[in-house]
Amino acid sequence: MIAKSAIVELLGRTPLFGSLDEAERRTIADEMREVTFDPGQVIFARGDAGREIYLVVSGRVRISVLTAEGRELSFAHAEPGSIFGEIAMLDGGPRSADATAVGKVSALSLSKPAFKRLMETEPPVAEAAVKFLCARIRDADQQLEGIALYPIEGRLARFFLAAARAKAPDLEEGRVTIDLPMSQSELALLIGASRPKVNTALSMLEQSGALERNGSRIICDLEELQAIAGAE
Repeated sequence: MIAKSAIVELLGRTPLFGSLDEAERRTIADEMREVTFDPGQVIFARGDAGREIYLVVSGRVRISVLTAEGRELSFAHAEPGSIFGEIAMLDGGPRSADATAVGKVSALSLSKPAFKRLMETEPPVAEAAVKFLCARIRDADQQLEGIALYPIEGRLARFFLAAARAKAPDLEEGRVTIDLPMSQSELALLIGASRPKVNTALSMLEQSGALERNGSRIICDLEELQAIAGAE
């Protein structure tokens, strides 16, 4: 059982609800319920009705689609503090992607009726939802740009740079250590490349000094990654 105060604090760290005050987040926490998923369990599939959104407490969830050729393409991994499943719930359409538990996942869910009621009675919640969806669109545009315009090492540099900045948003230079508990195959899906090519690109990033790998721990050199990613 997750303490209500812990849920309120976790909501405050999410991009969707982080701008709300504590009382508003407590109102949301009152509507959420705890759910768990086993490794490999499909949480929802593309085409399903969107009945709820989820907030990851622990574990990781892969958001992906299958191409016409049967190839899986991952959009993102939802990690602790991440919200997923919001698009179909908000627009009333079917799920646009599959969501699969990578490992054991603990999450909090918020039903569509509860979220609709909150948006109607709490105007800041509706405003936060609009800003959140706009940010999602920007992220999607950047991901598509990265796949279309950058070589694999550039895509990887942008991926690690984003992960490092998410962990240390106020740091412009220096080194940031992140935890990346995923296989090279999972990483390849995220950036739209094959596993062998990702392996080669990771070695190139290590040789340049942009990365140091120690198991799932990755030490990122922000300046080197910026240079490789083409960031200004």
